[in-house]
Amino acid sequence: WYISAPDARGVVLFFHGNAGNISHRLESIAIFQQLGLDVLIIDYRGYGQSTGKPTEQGTYKDAQAAWDYLADSRGTAPSDIVIFGRSLGAAVGAWLAARTRPAGVIVESGFTSGAAMAKRIYPFYPAALLTRLKYPVIEYLASVASPLLVVHSRDDEIIPFEMGRTLYEAAPQPKRLLELRGDHNAGFWISRETYIPGLAAFFDSVLGS
Repeated sequence: WYISAPDARGVVLFFHGNAGNISHRLESIAIFQQLGLDVLIIDYRGYGQSTGKPTEQGTYKDAQAAWDYLADSRGTAPSDIVIFGRSLGAAVGAWLAARTRPAGVIVESGFTSGAAMAKRIYPFYPAALLTRLKYPVIEYLASVASPLLVVHSRDDEIIPFEMGRTLYEAAPQPKRLLELRGDHNAGFWISRETYIPGLAAFFDSVLGS
């Protein structure tokens, strides 16, 4: 889906989380449009109406295809693109951001790695035996050259706040940390009076007001 905003100052390339599909992201799309941004949001293969089987490499290929669509088909300059990823999408977005040079990167409710998440869920089993999904997000962010905003709720019951702080600390400057309250899925909306101005300030800094 490509959703246009009147007089847009840039494009948000939006990678969603593991649960649900793009029709569940309408609140976020509305926020981005309110802030003067077009939005490209995709379903990974095996999600929503997309065919295929979900795999880590598949999500990366889909991310690259979305970037190429913006650059090649729509003629969008990298300096006009902000990569946004939430939860699993934060891992996908971090991978893409390490290989491109967008105007900015937003990592929301992100985990440090697939292995770390497996260890959190199954603490008494070797993490390597529990997941085929590597998603070494902390390594990807260390290679990101674009300005970064890390967003995480202190009340996140699925991906702990400490993971968000660890991602923030591992990333190079320039970077910002935006702390929210509320659960994993609804924290951005519960904390919208903090969240929306925080996003707006970041977009102003990387795209202009």
